[in-house]
Amino acid sequence: MQRDHRFVWGAAAASFQIEGATREDGRGASVWDAFCQQPGRVRFGHGGDPGCDHYHRYQEDVALMASMGLQAYRLSVSWPRVMPQGRGAVNARGLAFYDRLVDELLARQIDPWVTLFHWDYPLPLYHQGGWLHPDSPKWFADYTAVVVEALSDRVKHWMTLNEPQCFIGLGHQVGEHAPGLRLGMADCLLAAHHTLLAHGLAVQTIRAVSKQPARIGAAPVGIIRFPDNPHSAADVAAARHATFAVERQDLWNNSWWTDPMLLGRYPEDGLSLFAADLPVIGATDLQTIAQPLDFYGVNIYHGERVRAARTPAGYEVVAPAVGRAATCMDWDVAPEALYWGPRLLHERYGLPLVITENGMANNDWVHSDGAVHAPQRIDFMRRYLGALKQATADGVPVEGYFYWSVMDNFEWAYGYDRRFGLIHVDYATGQRRLKDSALWYRDLIQTNGQWL
Repeated sequence: MQRDHRFVWGAAAASFQIEGATREDGRGASVWDAFCQQPGRVRFGHGGDPGCDHYHRYQEDVALMASMGLQAYRLSVSWPRVMPQGRGAVNARGLAFYDRLVDELLARQIDPWVTLFHWDYPLPLYHQGGWLHPDSPKWFADYTAVVVEALSDRVKHWMTLNEPQCFIGLGHQVGEHAPGLRLGMADCLLAAHHTLLAHGLAVQTIRAVSKQPARIGAAPVGIIRFPDNPHSAADVAAARHATFAVERQDLWNNSWWTDPMLLGRYPEDGLSLFAADLPVIGATDLQTIAQPLDFYGVNIYHGERVRAARTPAGYEVVAPAVGRAATCMDWDVAPEALYWGPRLLHERYGLPLVITENGMANNDWVHSDGAVHAPQRIDFMRRYLGALKQATADGVPVEGYFYWSVMDNFEWAYGYDRRFGLIHVDYATGQRRLKDSALWYRDLIQTNGQWL
């Protein structure tokens, strides 16, 4: 791949999914701790402890990252580990963990990219209203200031929020994720607006507090539609429209979240569709939300094939082939998404792209020879990264790629029943093993992707 000096090869994980130690060293409870305690919410009744026990084994884990040649690691900070009540008192022991982790990464020449919120919302703040509370953006900004003050002498890459489509849509409207609510559209739109304000205030806070020039983005879901025929102008136009349209009474879309962040306005089709349920939008709210960003981080796993059609929407979804290739999440294997997603997002928003998550869940196990063979994941990565290479060749500025996940972990409502990792984790013993896909990725990084 042709790369400029800023391109980075990395992998990612999130605090609640790998840390464990949910009751140690003063950590407070999160909505996910409470959700896991509710019968039937998480497969097999799994929870955050002990999980991967990264809290105690971080040095071993960072050594494995270094052995893979990772240039960067995208981590998230647990808000309730740093501020057990969500606001007010800071837990020095919790903050010290991230201090040690950042130092360990830098000692191994791995650049830390820090996500400030990856779903583990403090339970005490949830009991006060959570994202529905008008003060929730300020709560998040105050927490951001604590973390940035502590780490920004060494951390320069920041992401505010991970996948608001999930923690609001799945968590507050559908009820499949924590906190497990099934709110009406008006409440969901209010929570979404507060989430966006929290993003904007956090960006302002990072700029004001950081001890070095910061590079800031967010990490929304990439909901990608790609053309059935890439040589058909009509199909390309249909894919572009479908990727950014707001068409349903839910928050599973791109532009309701990223148009305010990057264009300073909510999309017109969404304003029309949601007209009966819109929150009050303050005179300066959109100005607060639309802070200048340095990159567009996006999590892309799959996409939907569409073609132009004489329908009210102007397109139709092409049904997947019988016996299609799919991951263990039942997501289509669609490498085209890693070409068209970056291309269409850059076209609309003008920012360089960072693929903050991409990967696949597979039925990985330790084979009789003691290795964890992962041919499907290797093929998946080869196809998706090949598509990303083509996007860069066609002029899309892509600055980095973070495989999800660096290790097998707690996959939310699926518990430990889905394995995305480059590192295999034996949850009974804690033993780590590099999968064949980790070795493949190591070799790819060494060549800067030249043999894709």
